[in-house]
Amino acid sequence: MKHETVAGLDIGTTKTCAVVAAEGPSGLEIIGVGEAPSLGMRKGVVTDLDETIKSIEAAVEKAERMAGVHISDAYVAITGEHIRSTNNRGVVAVSGEDREVVPADVRRVVDASKIINLPADRQIIHALPRYFTVDGQDGVDDPVGMAGGRLEVDTHIITGGTTFITNVLKCVHRAGLEAAGLVFEPLASSAATLLEEEKQVGVVLLDIGGGTSDIAVYSGGGVIYTSTVPVGGNILTNDISLGLKTTTAEAERIKRTHGAGSREGDPVTEFDVRTLDGRTTRQISTLQLRQIVVPRVLETFRMAKLKIVENVPRDLILGEVVLTGGGARLEGIEPLAEEVFGLPVRVGLPTAVNGLTETLKQPEYATAIGLVLFGPNGGGTLNGHYGKRTNGFMQKLGRWFSELWS
Repeated sequence: MKHETVAGLDIGTTKTCAVVAAEGPSGLEIIGVGEAPSLGMRKGVVTDLDETIKSIEAAVEKAERMAGVHISDAYVAITGEHIRSTNNRGVVAVSGEDREVVPADVRRVVDASKIINLPADRQIIHALPRYFTVDGQDGVDDPVGMAGGRLEVDTHIITGGTTFITNVLKCVHRAGLEAAGLVFEPLASSAATLLEEEKQVGVVLLDIGGGTSDIAVYSGGGVIYTSTVPVGGNILTNDISLGLKTTTAEAERIKRTHGAGSREGDPVTEFDVRTLDGRTTRQISTLQLRQIVVPRVLETFRMAKLKIVENVPRDLILGEVVLTGGGARLEGIEPLAEEVFGLPVRVGLPTAVNGLTETLKQPEYATAIGLVLFGPNGGGTLNGHYGKRTNGFMQKLGRWFSELWS
């Protein structure tokens, strides 16, 4: 018999991926995965309800078959230009007579930090405590049990457009699933690929999907800035298709096979490209490919860097950039990112969970795998209610977080 399972659903612009995990002897273990082409989403927004529902049904069915379990609910990844983030602070008086912080105080102070001016068409997706302050002593990770009269919290708040969120949830619901919670994509990817040490020192996670590139900046162990750039890997495929006058499918193949083309000093080679009608081929050099690919990749990185420079304190030290998402598989992408960010760059592969096959240890699965790690740890809210599952998955943030997010 299977232990309690948890599922994640990543509905992307290019593919929809469903992942099922169960508690194994040595922690969480992936027991089922399914994916299907995604035709009803564009840049994180539903453009065709029926196509999106079909994609979800197909991916979930494959994951259920592999896992041998029925999926009734899943943590759902969300992205798009409608996502915004801000940092806020909440303050409450400690309620107990003995002036000892209890989980109820933590819950109240996090709720207090969520009181922000929010337009009627927006809702909070995440309120993530960065650190607590007890009677003026800041940098506290877990205030429960500490003595004090005044409890404060610094929270990173992520909001989304209600209309866009409702349409995603409608597709999930019509595909026969309940949404256990919503998770902003780069937070899920971070859970699967980043080490705690990296989050402490300071790291930029850039998740390059098909339609969007999502940013999460961590420092001091917590997330301090999140955002979305409305450019992803699909625009690069489009550039190659137009530049080499070939089909989108052929452009995608070229992108996966030849990456960013030949670098300076590399020998220039030639390869065959099918013409638009598919009947003949012509020779293209890796140098020609590079002239198409590199400007677009650099532009994407510059857009991301600009957002970070404008929104992250200048005195903040960042140690590295981690690239995830399907776009991170582009051959020769790391030096291009290093050129723009001026920091060491690595490609983030999901490793934080057991049961991964070599196929799954790829950057494009980081979000789907991260959902089963991040979601149950109190990640995503749904219409103001937090995800239902808590116990059994709470190792990371300690016992009191399970009360905070129940």
